Amino acid sequence: MKAKRTLFRNICPVLAGTLVLGACSGRDDTSHPQDQFLENIAAYCDQAFAGEITANEPRTNEPDAFEGKTLIMHVRGCDNPEQEIRIPFHVGEDRSRTWILTRTADGIRLKHDHRHEDGSEDAVTMYGGDTGSEGTENRQEFPVDQESIETFKREGLNASLENTWAMEIHPGKAFIYELTRPNGREFRVQFDLTKPVETPPAPWGH
Repeated sequence: MKAKRTLFRNICPVLAGTLVLGACSGRDDTSHPQDQFLENIAAYCDQAFAGEITANEPRTNEPDAFEGKTLIMHVRGCDNPEQEIRIPFHVGEDRSRTWILTRTADGIRLKHDHRHEDGSEDAVTMYGGDTGSEGTENRQEFPVDQESIETFKREGLNASLENTWAMEIHPGKAFIYELTRPNGREFRVQFDLTKPVETPPAPWGH
């Protein structure tokens, strides 16, 4: 047994990049998909990008708040990017929206911070959900949480009770924000990461 332990100790330094190296170091060198997802976004901290609507179904006769507006995302809140990233989403001159991604013990939480121009909170704010699976380094999904369901019920927004949000990050290509519902509702905005634009003013309330 002593001879076997000596042999194992001697071969560990020379088998870099193998499973044996993992056993020698006692750690897993593979990054968790959710950590890598946040790292991929954090690589764009302090940059802003223009987007366009790539899905908005079903169409209705009601005026759409996004159609015809300049859409800008700004990866802005990066003081501790491995734990939290804030991404203001500007729709024309409307600076009321900020996406907040927070790393939790079980996954990633997405919240939507909505403010009025004076900085006060909107009646519908801090809604979102937590990931239900580990996802991938490129895509994470956020089913609506109970707190958000209660907010939507209180405000009469029953169509939102089955929301699922998703975000995708494809480094060097695109960032995507998505909302879907089982009834066929689909909204998606794709931002071009190859062409940074001028950073916008701070979102309202920040």
